[in-house]
Amino acid sequence: MKKIAVLLVVAILGGITSLSGYRLFFSDAIVVERTTSESFKTAPVSYTPAIHKMNSISSSVDLTTAAENTVNSVVHVKNISIISQVNPIDIFFGNGGREKQYEQVGTGSGVIISQDGYIVTNYHVIAGATQIEVTLNNRQKYAAQLVGDDKENDIALLKIDTDDELAYIPFANSNTLQIGEWVLAVGNPYNLTSTVTAGIVSAKGRDLEGNRNIDSFIQTDAAVNPGNSGGALVNTRGELVGVNTAISSKTGSFVGYSFAVPSNIAKKIVDDLLEFGAVQEAILGIRIDQRNEQIDGVKIASVNDDGGAKKSGLQSDDVIKKVNNVKISKFSELRGQLTAKRPGDFVNITIERKGEFLTKRVELGKKNLFISETLNVHLKDLTEKELKNYNLSGGAKIISNRNKNLHYYGVKEGYIITKVNKKVVLNAKQTVEQIDASNLRGTPIYLEVINLDGEKERYAFR
Repeated sequence: MKKIAVLLVVAILGGITSLSGYRLFFSDAIVVERTTSESFKTAPVSYTPAIHKMNSISSSVDLTTAAENTVNSVVHVKNISIISQVNPIDIFFGNGGREKQYEQVGTGSGVIISQDGYIVTNYHVIAGATQIEVTLNNRQKYAAQLVGDDKENDIALLKIDTDDELAYIPFANSNTLQIGEWVLAVGNPYNLTSTVTAGIVSAKGRDLEGNRNIDSFIQTDAAVNPGNSGGALVNTRGELVGVNTAISSKTGSFVGYSFAVPSNIAKKIVDDLLEFGAVQEAILGIRIDQRNEQIDGVKIASVNDDGGAKKSGLQSDDVIKKVNNVKISKFSELRGQLTAKRPGDFVNITIERKGEFLTKRVELGKKNLFISETLNVHLKDLTEKELKNYNLSGGAKIISNRNKNLHYYGVKEGYIITKVNKKVVLNAKQTVEQIDASNLRGTPIYLEVINLDGEKERYAFR
């Protein structure tokens, strides 16, 4: 016990001696460095940082209802086509080089728009199809019939027959869609059914370089990939505001930008196909001056003598600023408004003329000039007089011919195409569609025409 006490006293004395010695030789203060960075200086500001705004908005927007209301109304579309090809190996080995048929399959999405089975999708999803199969979200499969299509605006209408009342998505007015508004893209990318992605509207009336047809897209940053084509773009209420159609990408996959045909255009095309069997395209009757891109609006270069624009008092050099109170800043926005209208509709056109703003009520005319990219010809509908003179029910008149083969065989401007692939054509639009469809399938094109002397001639092209 005495030994322990002695050891304790010695230890205490040793500690005191060591501490005194340390303070004697190291009298400077000890500094401990922290690994955390110095805090930034703060100052009061009169705005909320954007990141805080985004977090606040995203947490306040409920997208679950829209997703739940739409996921069962978007379908998987399978396009089955039969193509004929000659195997080059057969030709090399002298086996006759006979054509063999192959089955080609493409996939995409579609949107159910009525309880009785009407489905809207993209034209390019079903182009060239010999068989179309639709799979619902519950995995039920149906054969679909093509009701009609519009290649120019990349819209097609399908129909499936079922006794069930199908879940469908109602159309919304895409004119009321605002930049920055939340939207959902619903589709089947990479054959992954019922995929929902979210984003905001990035731009409206977007025209894409290299796209010769649609130039009034809704641009969003919702992720869209191959297989999403023909799927739904919906608002937070689950209403259809667009049909997803394209992406801007160098890789073929989503890189931040996607594009949809506005619902107003899609609905108008669907209504036309159901009522008339073909799209009724409306025009103002003007030619646009596209040389000056700095103008806020659309400048009129000239006015057709027989169009509604002339009758309503529109003039060359007028700048179109509004269509029915919808602001027009560029041609794509004007085209988008007109594409959603029919011939015979009246629109209020607000123009700027020499610094003065005027509003003209214009009756829209019907487009009757169409271009076949396959044959490189411009075709126009026949007049009532021409139909009567040639005793025809329909046809298409060649207005411009830049096809070397047609020139070689003597086909000229003024010839009238009456049949394509032995089928009677009723107008210029149908003629172009029949010609271009043959080229897409890789099949020969057979034309029956009436020459300038009123005689029938027949031609075949590959």
